[in-house]
Amino acid sequence: MPHSEPFVFNTERRLVVLTGQTARNLPELLAILKQISGSSVFYHTHEEYFLSRQFARHEFYNDFALWISEALQEEPLAEKLAAIDLLSFSTIRQIRERMVAEIAAFLESAGGRARECPPGDEFHFCRAKSFVVPTGIVARDLPDFLNRLPSVSNTSLYFHFFEARLRLERMTNDFSFWLSGIGQEALADEIDRLNPYAMTLEELRHRIIQLGRRRLGN
Repeated sequence: MPHSEPFVFNTERRLVVLTGQTARNLPELLAILKQISGSSVFYHTHEEYFLSRQFARHEFYNDFALWISEALQEEPLAEKLAAIDLLSFSTIRQIRERMVAEIAAFLESAGGRARECPPGDEFHFCRAKSFVVPTGIVARDLPDFLNRLPSVSNTSLYFHFFEARLRLERMTNDFSFWLSGIGQEALADEIDRLNPYAMTLEELRHRIIQLGRRRLGN
């Protein structure tokens, strides 16, 4: 979407499937993580928590950290993975490499020790296939954008804010990209500085509207 054009809100339909690959311990998790598809890495670091569980905060914000904590009882590593700043990455490859490095370093420091998860608690790798569709909601300027945003679904909000950076491999979201193109660079920068990983989607929506209204003097 050219950012000089009206903003077209899109949304997604997704189909989640099992990949058939499972891990019982950290060496197996590491081996699969190195070669699994990027869509699987994205699913386990983003979709499961920031979209499917959109109304609550969690201690561990990705499936890998949660499984390592609950199934393997390896709290130090779980905390390291949970502390990774996903906002600092613009590609799935970078996220994968960072997680691989943390797990590999932990295994090396443990001298090869690797706990097995209890039977039935294996990590099942999933992936999601997305179908992008327009919502029919279009904004032509900043006041119009702020008026439309409350009626946009959380899935659409997630698509434009979370997926945009990793989908297009850029360090910004769709909203800021468009706002910058219509002369609202200061507001675009303010929205870019928001940390969506530290709030729910409803809180994110509220903060964007709040910042926009402040810029308009409302």
